[in-house]
Amino acid sequence: MKIKSLLVKPFATYTSKQIKKGMSTAVEDQQTIFNELIKTGAKTEFGKDHDFSSIKNFADFTQRVPLRDYEGFRTYIDKIKEGKHNILWKGLPLYFAKTSGTTSGLKYIPITKDSIDNHINTARNALLCYMAETGNTAFANGKMIFLSGSPALERIGGIPTGRLSGIVNHHVPRYLRSNQLPSYETNCIEDWEEKLGKIIEETINQNMTLISGIPPWMQMYFDELENRSGKKIGELFPQFSVMVQGGVNFAPYKAKLMESIGRHVDIIELYPASEGFFAFQDTQKEPGMLLNSNSGIFYEFVPLEDLGKENPKRLMLSEVKEGINYAIIISSNAGLWAYNIGDTVKFLSTKPYRLVVTGRTKHFISAFGEHVIAEEVEEALLGAIEKENIAIREFTVAPMVTADKGKSFHQWFVEFEKVPNDIKAFAEKVDENLCKKNVYYQDLISGNILQKLRITPVRKNGFADYMKSIGKLGGQNKVPRLSNDRKIAEDLEKFAFHS
Repeated sequence: MKIKSLLVKPFATYTSKQIKKGMSTAVEDQQTIFNELIKTGAKTEFGKDHDFSSIKNFADFTQRVPLRDYEGFRTYIDKIKEGKHNILWKGLPLYFAKTSGTTSGLKYIPITKDSIDNHINTARNALLCYMAETGNTAFANGKMIFLSGSPALERIGGIPTGRLSGIVNHHVPRYLRSNQLPSYETNCIEDWEEKLGKIIEETINQNMTLISGIPPWMQMYFDELENRSGKKIGELFPQFSVMVQGGVNFAPYKAKLMESIGRHVDIIELYPASEGFFAFQDTQKEPGMLLNSNSGIFYEFVPLEDLGKENPKRLMLSEVKEGINYAIIISSNAGLWAYNIGDTVKFLSTKPYRLVVTGRTKHFISAFGEHVIAEEVEEALLGAIEKENIAIREFTVAPMVTADKGKSFHQWFVEFEKVPNDIKAFAEKVDENLCKKNVYYQDLISGNILQKLRITPVRKNGFADYMKSIGKLGGQNKVPRLSNDRKIAEDLEKFAFHS
């Protein structure tokens, strides 16, 4: 046994025990975090604007601090960019995590001295829990890769600024630097295709043991490795045993990724975002991810049907129930207060608090009042592809609205590994599944308001070419599952499959 895997064993055991202990104190930990946040926040400009000094409990907080998205923080962020201190949190942020929003353009999310540990330690804890549970520590001796954004940082108002994955790259522990690929120089390449080529060169002959990234970009990496080597990934990297993924629901990509690997590897799912690292898979034995309940973030949960109401129901962790879609709201030691991050989640368990991400609050289709969400389309498609043993690479859905009654429908753009022989029959199975998931959609179909959905196959690498055409190829960029308009659909028509 090599030295790194030997040394990590006791640390993994200790960390896993601490995390299990925290499962029973999640509600109390949340109350402690709330009290600490309010105490520190009272000394900031935001805290003074919202009378934090008079907040005694959560009810007071909800009265004084309304829910906000990034636009509601823009004036405060602008002051920080001007170099002003104690605006949202004490002092100045250590970093700005730069991310692109669907409605706000570029967003600058503060990461503070107090919040950085949340980003750095959570992925580590997920790996340590995995090691403690499975006994697999050998991967710590091999090479590891995270397909991420550039670590090169610019300065905005004197504050180092870049993509979250690039910022985190600067905090990789020294003892892991020798294991990390690709090189810093390669990671700094902005053009994804050029960067991918360099990554292949640096990794194809290495002992890769852990591979991490967003599933569609991992698939591109695997495809290119297979093209160059003529081997399945599991054969090319015989010691590859752990795949770490996050950013999107893994299930639709699983079949094709596993086919590319050619054998079993363990999977660890993470839930990171620029605003915080919210959850991680702590066990291979249970579905869902454990909420990061003691890491500087106070959570609220708003039932999805309440979001957008004048006085939405705002629940603390102790009040959530299993099986309900909630918008996740955070207040944190990064200086975000009642911030709507734009995600929806559903708890699979409350003892402990394990959840899955079900979609985005702004990504839905409701052109006819159906309010179809990402979880529903993913499960509808997954049910069909599993039954037919079909692999897909990517997909998105948009409404096709026509003036003629009963002629409108949902158009699905799907990039298959191999297009089904009977695409109409496959589409009917997906439609049948979606009707079971969403009663409003079913009513529209049975009432002849909508036609059954139609599938437009996208040619191989069509989604990648689309992302390239809009300047979002690679990194942490993702294709939205759902749109309530035709903008993405009209662009994707250019990449449709023609037999």
